[in-house]
Amino acid sequence: MSFFKTLAGAIALALSAAQVQAAELVMVDEAGCVWCEKWTEEIGPIYPKTAEGKFAPLRRVNVRAVAAEVQVKRRVGFTPTFLLVEDGVELDRLEGYPGEDFFWPLLTKMLTTHTDYAGGES
Repeated sequence: MSFFKTLAGAIALALSAAQVQAAELVMVDEAGCVWCEKWTEEIGPIYPKTAEGKFAPLRRVNVRAVAAEVQVKRRVGFTPTFLLVEDGVELDRLEGYPGEDFFWPLLTKMLTTHTDYAGGES
């Protein structure tokens, strides 16, 4: 009987591990980018504390290194560009920083469209 309990436990653990969300938000930036700095001031400190930030943690990548770090759908031409990435592959992107009032709804739309993100208060 203990064999079956062990087997059932192993299967449950494997299934729960498979459901772990691997999404991340990659912020493509570069030195001297005024809009990158504005995002960093307005959103940067609170992002990791939000439901969105917990679901898709932020990783910053320099615009010159993005192609080596992420499989992008097309070249990144603007900074900041926010890439929704899963397993190293771009799912969607937000080009530019539209300001705090527009950033959150656009990010939430990306997350709910391309992942199993269920929403939350930001």
